[in-house]
Amino acid sequence: MPKIKIATFNVNSLKARLPIVERFLRVENAPDVICFQETKCQDADFPIDFFAELGYRAAFRGMKSYNGVAVVSRKTPDDVSFGFDDGLDAEQDYARLAVARFAGFGVVCSYVPQGKSMELPDFKYKLRFFERVRELFEKRFKPSDLLLWTGDINVAPTDIDVTHPENKRDHVCVCEEARDALASALSWGLVDVFRRLRPDPGEFTFWDYRVKNALERNIGWRIDHLFATVPLAERCCDVYVERELRAMERPSDHTALVGVFEL
Repeated sequence: MPKIKIATFNVNSLKARLPIVERFLRVENAPDVICFQETKCQDADFPIDFFAELGYRAAFRGMKSYNGVAVVSRKTPDDVSFGFDDGLDAEQDYARLAVARFAGFGVVCSYVPQGKSMELPDFKYKLRFFERVRELFEKRFKPSDLLLWTGDINVAPTDIDVTHPENKRDHVCVCEEARDALASALSWGLVDVFRRLRPDPGEFTFWDYRVKNALERNIGWRIDHLFATVPLAERCCDVYVERELRAMERPSDHTALVGVFEL
């Protein structure tokens, strides 16, 4: 059965990371579909030609210096939409969520709000974001579909997904409320394909710039995810973190996460 690679990568400014993205994609076994978050790029400035030269098509929605999602793929999707289409979409919602349908499977790419602080409205927006994701699944998909929800989800689901969790109980990406909100969305019918294949601790997707030598000391967070419906999860034969991209010059604070599926 043919295999397809699907990746997620919060680039923290696409233009600033183009050398890293090129290194990621200009290889023989590069991903077939890449979901980017935090592109920080207005639509008129999106580097379409850069991706075309590498053999990819791009669907995107962005904002200047803020947010932004893109689905980049070797094959043109059958359909791509942005936002939740629930009558409540604001500008940032369109730049935080994309839904792409390909022949035989679907991909939801999301840049979930970080939340800033549990006392701020931003955190309530984050919790509501998870509710709206669940509502989108219920409205547009079935648990029997081949569906992947991916992106920067901004939650470390369990204690092994973050270094020193005992010091982060009140952090917006670790606290019980955030974990419960994510779990509620996943209970629609999605499983964590990374943990399905890699149950051991110590692998992360984000290393904070503010922590000295965070990558070298492996002080990190697993907050970028690949969540699949059970039928798609059963077709996942490998998943891995592209750790070396975080070690390149002028990196994002995240790195890419790749899943390999038999489709």
